[in-house]
Amino acid sequence: MNSKENFTPKAHTPPDSFFNAIRFYIRLILDLQVISVYRHIKSFLSKTNGKLLDLGCGQSPYRFLVNEKTNTYFGLDIADASKFDYDRTDITHFDGSSIPFADNYFENILCTEVLEHVEEYQILVDEVYRVLKPGGSAIFTIPWSARYHYIPYDYFRYTPSSLQKIFSKFKDLRIIPRGTDVTAISSKLIVFYFRNAFPNKIWLYLFTPLWLLISPLIILAVLFGQISLLTKFGSDLDPIGYTICIKK
Repeated sequence: MNSKENFTPKAHTPPDSFFNAIRFYIRLILDLQVISVYRHIKSFLSKTNGKLLDLGCGQSPYRFLVNEKTNTYFGLDIADASKFDYDRTDITHFDGSSIPFADNYFENILCTEVLEHVEEYQILVDEVYRVLKPGGSAIFTIPWSARYHYIPYDYFRYTPSSLQKIFSKFKDLRIIPRGTDVTAISSKLIVFYFRNAFPNKIWLYLFTPLWLLISPLIILAVLFGQISLLTKFGSDLDPIGYTICIKK
């Protein structure tokens, strides 16, 4: 199997500058994974208050959605996050398993697109249960239809059946499909296009006229993907990802 990643995902950064804002909102249009996550996270963060843990925070792309007047934000990630194209010194670092906070410490926990990169996922989920206050809420997002990425640190894709078992300790559990098979197909076409339109070998730019010629088809793929997210058109048995909403 070819394990070389020729279309490496870029670190998702917050819109904290003019350039980053342009990149962030363009990505919300073109990256159907990101926009589907963003909508669920935005809804969750609009209701939080108290101590909020951003588990596997990376560049904290969604911190700008946190109301700093009613929430105290804590970013947590592994010390060697450079393997995921992150470089943060202003957050708490941990070993990827044991969350370095006391029992029942957080009112809310946020964890986006992280669990597929955790080898001992049950240990981490049990740690989330430990540090979350009784009555507290947490949200996880995970991919389903996604390419093998951040190689070799991409280990799992989880079905709803497995998620029911993994999060069985929690009192309330909702598993929400993000998008449908139409979203997934659209996303694959978009990734295929950009991987080839911006290749990692110079000679492949000879095919640029071809990719310019078919670019209207990719505009249609973006349009159909966005519509499928809004209308749930298609089958949600093959979504682009899942969101797990839990309460302790």
